[in-house]
Amino acid sequence: MEVRKKGFGIKTVVLVAFISVLIGVAITARLDMTNLTTAQSFWKDAAPSAKPEAGTAVSRDFVELAKRLSPMVVNISTTQVIKERPLVPFPEFKGPFDEFFGDDFNKFFNEPHREFKRQSLGSGFVINKEGYILTNFHVIENATEIIVTLSSDKKDYKAKVVGQDQKLDIALIKIKPEVDLPVAPLGNSDDLQIGEWVLAIGNPFGLGGSVTSGIVSQKGRVIGAGPYDNFIQTDASINPGNSGGPLFNMRGEVVGINTAIIAGGQGIGFATPINMVKDVLVQLKEKGRVTRGWIGVSIQELTPELAKSFGLKEAKGVLVSSVNPGDPAEKAGIRPGDIIISFDGRPITDLSDLPRTVASTPPGKDVEVKVLRDGKEKTLFVNIGTKSEDEMAEAVPEEKDTATDRRLGLSVQPLTPEVAKRLGITDTEGVIISSVKPDSPAGDAGLRRGDVIKEIDRNPVKNVRDYSKAITEAEKNDVALFLILRGNNSIYVVVKPKG
Repeated sequence: MEVRKKGFGIKTVVLVAFISVLIGVAITARLDMTNLTTAQSFWKDAAPSAKPEAGTAVSRDFVELAKRLSPMVVNISTTQVIKERPLVPFPEFKGPFDEFFGDDFNKFFNEPHREFKRQSLGSGFVINKEGYILTNFHVIENATEIIVTLSSDKKDYKAKVVGQDQKLDIALIKIKPEVDLPVAPLGNSDDLQIGEWVLAIGNPFGLGGSVTSGIVSQKGRVIGAGPYDNFIQTDASINPGNSGGPLFNMRGEVVGINTAIIAGGQGIGFATPINMVKDVLVQLKEKGRVTRGWIGVSIQELTPELAKSFGLKEAKGVLVSSVNPGDPAEKAGIRPGDIIISFDGRPITDLSDLPRTVASTPPGKDVEVKVLRDGKEKTLFVNIGTKSEDEMAEAVPEEKDTATDRRLGLSVQPLTPEVAKRLGITDTEGVIISSVKPDSPAGDAGLRRGDVIKEIDRNPVKNVRDYSKAITEAEKNDVALFLILRGNNSIYVVVKPKG
């Protein structure tokens, strides 16, 4: 009797499990559910990726991956109309040739603009079976026509731009395919390891469907391409035409968008991490643009010299040099001189970490921020806002010197309302640097004519008298910590007086 119960129980469990799997598959197919949020499911229609079997040769993995992934990658060709003024040595040319060529000559050379078409090539990949495709912004920028060629049937489709973001150099375009398209699954770029194998598929030099392989050379590269640089560096061959194409890991997941190369370099390519794209993809689809988080601070690198001035043993975090009145940071209690070491649970170790993290945080979210203040850790809470990123031009006035410090090699003068107006600032407290001697401590520290000194060694400087008093005390030490206002930004500067 006991044996029969066990047998009956096992059969029942197997039967129930089989039925449950069928029901689960049916529900999932019906609802098109994924492991991401429902709002993000439109780019996750692909079948889940599978790990290569243990012991399989890497070369064999490449063969299988190339077969499976290539249909997900598309070729993109664009047409741009360029307006160009003819090269004329003089406007409204008049001269001895008039009698030979007459008005036709003058009309040709004085034509205001001529138009010509320029074509360019790029790559992209399908993220939704209905025809949504990701690529680079610079691939489709100013395009009057975008043609997408599918890898599977070589058919051409006209595409329209759904959303674009120049700062991240990404664009979301859409075609109207005749059938459901194979979709590239998006992976987790944070899990990438240096030395991990990756594949790039794209359209280099018009050679569509090109597959190259390499490894992840480094992560978090800053190459000056934009304010949110955080590139994956790879030695997989990337060339003109690869832009916008996918960088796959060995599970067949997109971990990056191939974006940039170094001119003249070999085996050095850069891809935008796919996690940075995921953060804004829904906004691109629904709004056509990206609204980024903003807290209203100016920051600077925490150098070893600055860390020592603030009584810290190591230079980790970023230094807040100014806080905009009325912005989220001020409302949360963040002050100039605070050192941000954590934002929304993510460690902040260098200067590029904070702008990227804040920008990817949705406006309206309450975020925990940890700062070091007077050597002690403090936790604050910021409600993320949003704001445009306009910058004011810097102005430098011409005024007579009123105070000179030969040891530091600089001269200052009062910050009058007239001078402040010429600088484009409303605050008239402080003193303005009117001259800096080359090869002086002030010059070596990077101080410039037109900088406004606000503090010296954390002591406020409201006028020339405050400056003289503060600088006398500062000269007793090995270094002096200046807080200056330059243009529309405040920064800390360490000055080392000469003995």
